[in-house]
Amino acid sequence: MKFFGVKAARESARPVLARAWGSGGVALGEWPASYEAQVRAGVVGNPVAQRALRLVAEGAGGTALIVGGVGEDERRRVKALVTRCSSGQSLVETLASHLLLHGNAYVQVMTGADGAPVELYALRPERVSVEPDARGWPAAYLYRVGESVTRLSPEDGAGRTGIVHLKALHPLDDHYGLGCVGAAAGAVAIHNAATVWNKALLDNAARPSGAMVYDPGDGSVMAPDQYERVKREMEIAFSGAANAGRPMLLEGGLDWKAMSLTPAEMDFVGLKAAAAREIALAFGVPPMLMGLPGDNAYANYREANRALWRQTILPLMAKICGGLAQGLQGWWPELRLDADLDAVPALFEERSAIWERVGGADFLSAEEKRAVLGIG
Repeated sequence: MKFFGVKAARESARPVLARAWGSGGVALGEWPASYEAQVRAGVVGNPVAQRALRLVAEGAGGTALIVGGVGEDERRRVKALVTRCSSGQSLVETLASHLLLHGNAYVQVMTGADGAPVELYALRPERVSVEPDARGWPAAYLYRVGESVTRLSPEDGAGRTGIVHLKALHPLDDHYGLGCVGAAAGAVAIHNAATVWNKALLDNAARPSGAMVYDPGDGSVMAPDQYERVKREMEIAFSGAANAGRPMLLEGGLDWKAMSLTPAEMDFVGLKAAAAREIALAFGVPPMLMGLPGDNAYANYREANRALWRQTILPLMAKICGGLAQGLQGWWPELRLDADLDAVPALFEERSAIWERVGGADFLSAEEKRAVLGIG
């Protein structure tokens, strides 16, 4: 998370580190390098990545929240702000998706005539860029839509937050966070290529490829121009996933010898499953929850679901809630936002055990037990 208003820390110049977007700015192989292309290939066009994103984002968006540090009227007002839809979608779900994919989430605090917040609007992270000052400190945000550029101030005239910037840890960047879509790009490319190959193979009668043998019977070999012509025609008409299994028409002296490995020999199915597991790993989702076969990392589905919440969704919710609360403290200085762990079905057994232990602790007073359980 990055917030502004700390004036004293700006006395010394701050070194500006190199910015590294997505997977580091270098495209390995032929998979997409830009954020938009990676999202289109990985989320829009890949069922594993899309399901993993929905599991995390919808789980975060459906988590009940606890608002503390304010009065009853302010509590209802803050809860209405956080739970209100942003662009037709749950604010928390939108921010979770942006943090997971892009590594950055931006919230514009919209105020009314009385100066109080009336809406929290999530900005598309790929459209936002940080405008640093001469010493490398962020001075403003630029929001680009087509040819239109809007300059947004991080604070209003009263020193209150105008833009809340949430970011995932990026060890090589001062201003931007690191998303998971770049890390999953290679596995997504493998999984998508396997799907395209299987489809093309079925379209072409599922026939394997092989080798073309020149055997005129007199021991001669092809002339160089003949060899180049045949090679060129093979590359154009018969190579690639789109031509997988396409039948060939050969001239005299040419013979076709099938020599491809079977799917079991080349472990084609295993390769695709491994790519799917890597995609789930990049999004922080246990592969068992994705329905992937052959993964025995968890004893059962219940343990995998609990691991999803403990290791992925709840840390993401802590980042979002902490950032929103800090951004709104200009209006409510003691505001606290937390996820209601007692309302998470995956943690019912765990929370029940805690309640039993605390309830059986005779050396604690009623007030101390309430404090341990997080009950205000």
